Amino acid sequence: MKRPILIHPDPRLKKVCVPVADISDDLRILADDMLETMYAAPGIGLAAPQVGILQRVIALDCAKEGEGDARPLVMFNPAVISSSDETNVYEEGCLSIPEQYAEVTRPKEVEVEWMDRDGNAQRETFDGLWATCVQHEIDHLNGKLFIDYLKPLKRQMITRKMQKLKRERAREQ
Repeated sequence: MKRPILIHPDPRLKKVCVPVADISDDLRILADDMLETMYAAPGIGLAAPQVGILQRVIALDCAKEGEGDARPLVMFNPAVISSSDETNVYEEGCLSIPEQYAEVTRPKEVEVEWMDRDGNAQRETFDGLWATCVQHEIDHLNGKLFIDYLKPLKRQMITRKMQKLKRERAREQ
């Protein structure tokens, strides 16, 4: 089931999420819903707080169309355990900050640990776009948005645009 995506500024997007204790059927349904919502948006990553759930769950799939099969990943309690000194700059966007993009510098490679939907511990090294995406989504779990990396003036400008968008959407309903 597709879920509504929260738009910045929303206080839930700035909260630190609680760890998942057990992988329940409800959490597996959430994971499936998050993937469906992310693909429909369309996006390459989605964190639980973006759909109003303050738990440490992210979904991502950075496989580009026409470049092999989709690779949907759901991570419960993901954590970066190491990162490279080398950095990458990507123009990032966010489903909670529609149609706004900015360059963000992050480590080029990260090693991440998480639990999969069966409760098994996983560990993988990601690089390039995958590394950027997983870091962006883990930031959401810590109440941080990509615009928090920007200079205050640019961040304020984007926030004002989002406030206007939310007012316009509220009028349409």
